[in-house]
Amino acid sequence: MTMSTSEYRQKRDLSRSGEPRGSSEPSGEKPVFVIQKHDASTLHYDFRLEVDGVLKSWAVPKGPSTDPSEKRLAIETEDHPLEYAEFEGTIPEGEYGAGTVLIWDRGTYQNITWKDDNLKPMDKALGSGHALFRLKGEKLSGGYALQRIDDDEGHWLLVKMDDDEADARRNPVSTEPESVVSGRTLEEIAGEEKGPS
Repeated sequence: MTMSTSEYRQKRDLSRSGEPRGSSEPSGEKPVFVIQKHDASTLHYDFRLEVDGVLKSWAVPKGPSTDPSEKRLAIETEDHPLEYAEFEGTIPEGEYGAGTVLIWDRGTYQNITWKDDNLKPMDKALGSGHALFRLKGEKLSGGYALQRIDDDEGHWLLVKMDDDEADARRNPVSTEPESVVSGRTLEEIAGEEKGPS
């Protein structure tokens, strides 16, 4: 977990992609999370947690689940600037991550990683490969865990905790595809970005 937004900037031509450069100012009293649905070379969900002035990020191919029995692969990616939590649009062809992005869910989160009666700071929890947190979003809420399973490849598991907000019958990835910001689908965003043909 030693990445910074320099890697994010090196991979992109921000003048072409329209993505934010970022200033890494803390967002407020409560740290934020955002989940962006990203139709790049493959459709996936980018799960991001604010930690120490940046968005720690994971690509979740199947998206998050509300079912505690489902363990979702989460592949660690480069840190993103906090302003990226507001990004919705289409990254042009030829740019890193080319494709359409929508803000699928967002809100705040609370670190609940306790060890020996002390709350473990989120950067330390992630550094040790195990973090627990409660999301307060528009689509997702309740406890989740991130557990690293492969140090070399940056592979983690994102798992819903078995709490009052767990629901094995719910499948928000398929039933709630729209942006929580604009109400648009990926197809609508892509069509509007291209403009009239």
